[in-house]
Amino acid sequence: MVIQREEVQEIVSKYDTDNITIGMFGSHSALELGMSAKAMGARTVVIVQEGRDEIYAVDHRHLYDHVIKVKKFKDMLSQEVQDELRRLNTIFVPNRSFSVYVGYEGIENEFEVPLYGNRFILRCEDRHDEKGQYYLLKKAGIRVPKEFKSPEEIDRLAIVKVQRADKPIERSFFYARSPEDYYKEAERYKKEGKINDEGLKKARIEEFVLGSRFNANFHRYALPDLFGDLDLVGLSDRRQVNLQGFLNLPAREQLKIDEPITNEEIGHYGLTIRESKQPLLWDAAKKFIKVAEQEYPPGIIGLFGLQGAVAYSPIDKKTLEFVVFDLSPRIPGDPAIGPTSPEMRNLSLKHGIKIEDPLDLTVMEIQRAAKDNRLEEIVT
Repeated sequence: MVIQREEVQEIVSKYDTDNITIGMFGSHSALELGMSAKAMGARTVVIVQEGRDEIYAVDHRHLYDHVIKVKKFKDMLSQEVQDELRRLNTIFVPNRSFSVYVGYEGIENEFEVPLYGNRFILRCEDRHDEKGQYYLLKKAGIRVPKEFKSPEEIDRLAIVKVQRADKPIERSFFYARSPEDYYKEAERYKKEGKINDEGLKKARIEEFVLGSRFNANFHRYALPDLFGDLDLVGLSDRRQVNLQGFLNLPAREQLKIDEPITNEEIGHYGLTIRESKQPLLWDAAKKFIKVAEQEYPPGIIGLFGLQGAVAYSPIDKKTLEFVVFDLSPRIPGDPAIGPTSPEMRNLSLKHGIKIEDPLDLTVMEIQRAAKDNRLEEIVT
């Protein structure tokens, strides 16, 4: 049975607001959130899985007041773990790994711990959901790449995005200029064991947009009367295996390598955009927020990202547009944003405290909500 927001608000209303704990999932962005929370004087708890716990429970143990170890991540849905989280007055901050390993059904129906953010909008990241991210982006009037419903429709350079057969949180990408090219590359990737027929059936085939890539990261506040409605926190792009290795070679050397490109995300780097083009990003973010409120009330709370490229309009070939490939309705999970973003200085000036990382804003809002007895307004 779906957990109602009112139930979560009832739970959080009984919390000791002087002893709030920031909860996190031991993957994806747990180090980044742990650093922000401890830097701002907050107590922390991290859920770790046996065999994947050393980086949190040993190497960075100083970031976590409490470490809860489970055999499998999904075991965090047990009554024992949830009771402990509530006993610690935990406000849990979701990330992508939490959605993947615990699952939308578990988060929406079983996890009775207050989340900072909207637990129901997490599922829109599923590209096959009826009200998934492409539905939201199109309804918001945000340009997305042209989709090809089948390989036979490919009439230009296309990128095929397929769920990895061996890694549920990752996708493989390959490129095709024609139906024949598609089937040739698909067979190649299947032989490598990176994808399978099931993944190909659900794959998204879309035009390859020639533009400069930007991950535009924003923070949407649950307490707008205190902090304003929306802030840009920074821009970034991904470094990927083994694509980066190919790009480091001259073109003639690239042609000598007969190996599929995997595009597995391995890191990030920071970017900036010209001031005159920032409105492209802000406009897309505001449009998305409006639609999110309509389709997944109360809408976006906290950090989110719009991943895309600034490219020329296909209509006049002159007008620049922000074309969104993917959206992240939760922590972007990019520790490069804080150190590389000029917005950190801007946000420090705006809020009157030193902001060094986007997740400082998350911790700031949770702490202020606790202080003002307004936790019910920031959780679902």
